[in-house]
Amino acid sequence: MIKKATDTDPKMAEAWRRHERRWKDHRFVYAVVSRRSGGLSIGLNLSPDRTCNFNCVYCQVERGTPRLSTGVDLDRLTAELDNILQAEKDGSLYMDAPFDAIPPAERGVRDIAFSGDGEPTAYPRFEQAVRIAAEARNNHGLQTSKLILITNAAYLDNPGVLAAVGILDENNGEIWAKLDAGTEEYFREVNRSTIYLSRIVDNIQAVARIRPPVIQSLWTRIRGVPPAESEIVAWLGRLKDVLAGGGRLKAIQINTIVRNPAENHVAPLTRNELERIGAFVKSGIQVLVEIHG
Repeated sequence: MIKKATDTDPKMAEAWRRHERRWKDHRFVYAVVSRRSGGLSIGLNLSPDRTCNFNCVYCQVERGTPRLSTGVDLDRLTAELDNILQAEKDGSLYMDAPFDAIPPAERGVRDIAFSGDGEPTAYPRFEQAVRIAAEARNNHGLQTSKLILITNAAYLDNPGVLAAVGILDENNGEIWAKLDAGTEEYFREVNRSTIYLSRIVDNIQAVARIRPPVIQSLWTRIRGVPPAESEIVAWLGRLKDVLAGGGRLKAIQINTIVRNPAENHVAPLTRNELERIGAFVKSGIQVLVEIHG
């Protein structure tokens, strides 16, 4: 897998940093070399207008700039997805940077992921978009590739979203749910949403009772200050609540920023600091911990 490469490989380091959400003349479908996926990830952007119900301090999307008025054209999205998967299959995708950094033996589509410039489940036709991705996955013979929803979990209690999650379950799907805080105060500071943290945790717990999600947690320095130990304790307590309520967790990803955020008062943690958070989790619950950053 790609994550075997070392951070001293300048070509791979640059590939990891480059997460442009455009490819060729595509508007909705793009590709990235993803450290977390372990290789090539095909992204679907259902928020080209950069609308999101969170406004995270570490996000690289500048939400204060004028937004595009375009909506999502599902016919175009379908054609773009077929186009990029064909380019991967015939090898032409790997002729351009940053994809040429992937060694030939490590090429292949790791996943098709709903991510983009905002919360994908906020898109009103999300279930239909998931069906399109599932059909493309099957039409291109990608049975070993995952179908991933990267979400802040705010709308996982929506019936339409839950119907789409059922399609994920049938297509080697995973939910990667964001949880960046343990207290409401820190949640407001980091994720800057009007939604309550308790709703996020409740939605993760409800989903985790049926299929184990991956938890994505991103930690940073804010105005030079790392997260307090008490916040890490509270965050772990939220995860314990999920487990105590009958949920299961597949893994926990401990991350920090690797690309420039829109806010200039946010900075990454060190690798040692991330490792300490990971060790703290391992001492509290039995779950796979992955460190990225």
